[in-house]
Amino acid sequence: MKKVRVAVLGYGHLGKWHCQKVEAHKDMAEFVAIVEKFPAGQEAAKANHPNVKIVNDISEVINEIDAAFVVTPTSTHFELVKYLLDHNKHVFCEKPVCSNDEEAKRLKEVAVGKNVVLQVGHSERFHEAWDKLRDTFRNTPVPFTVKINRVAPFKGRATDVDVVQDLAIHDLDLVLHLFKQKPVSIDAHGFKIRTSKWDHANIHVELQDKCNAYVSVGRNATKEVRELEVISTAGTYTVDLFTNKIHHATNSKFADDTFVKEEGYGKRDHLLLEHKHFYESVLQNKPAIIGLNDGMNAVHLVDSALKSMETNSKVKVSLA
Repeated sequence: MKKVRVAVLGYGHLGKWHCQKVEAHKDMAEFVAIVEKFPAGQEAAKANHPNVKIVNDISEVINEIDAAFVVTPTSTHFELVKYLLDHNKHVFCEKPVCSNDEEAKRLKEVAVGKNVVLQVGHSERFHEAWDKLRDTFRNTPVPFTVKINRVAPFKGRATDVDVVQDLAIHDLDLVLHLFKQKPVSIDAHGFKIRTSKWDHANIHVELQDKCNAYVSVGRNATKEVRELEVISTAGTYTVDLFTNKIHHATNSKFADDTFVKEEGYGKRDHLLLEHKHFYESVLQNKPAIIGLNDGMNAVHLVDSALKSMETNSKVKVSLA
């Protein structure tokens, strides 16, 4: 069977996980190289992957690969993805696919007409809970309210970007993925607490049909919370993404005379699944499960939220 020859760009915390997933798919992927410019990262990569080339720059192996995983800081995504597309390579890029709307539009121009797969790493779409609930959510009676809370104590990571690019992008993408009502406008406010960038954000997303989504994200909380709630005249769904539990309260009692029903769901290795879909798309010439338009729309919502926070005003949304 033909295999996809791949390189992983970046050997930081997440890059190490990606390297493990490449090796876990030896039936579909041939691990050619790790691109890492920092000496400490190079030494760690050599120790953990002795049979893989360790190089300073992607140009050193560009003619030896079919595809690359971009797992570097957000500020580098645009140039690396553009370089790979210019060389007709398949790309998996961790979210966000780039830093802003302008870069996203330029990537779209580069990608047009190229027979390559560009998959964006929005891993939160792979929770089993959404397999169970997406159809239900897409048929929720309107108007409805969505509340998403994703906060955690300060961990000292990802401080090169604000909390909207780091965390809120997950939940803004979930709003696009789980509901058929599209965003109309965004009104966001936040706080700069530990860094010079936004460390906490409250984002109000106005949706079609008078529906609303409220996304709260923070990296200076006293405890970690990851929860999604949907409220409508039909009842309430709450998904706890930490405990893998779904709680459901309808507009009446359940058959066992209770008011709240609890259901568990399984944990998944989201990264492993993302790799599997990527290799299958490349080998079978199929569209990416999460493509450039998805990535562009997530970037646009992030850009809109940041613009709203900076100008203290409501911002209209226009999706790709």
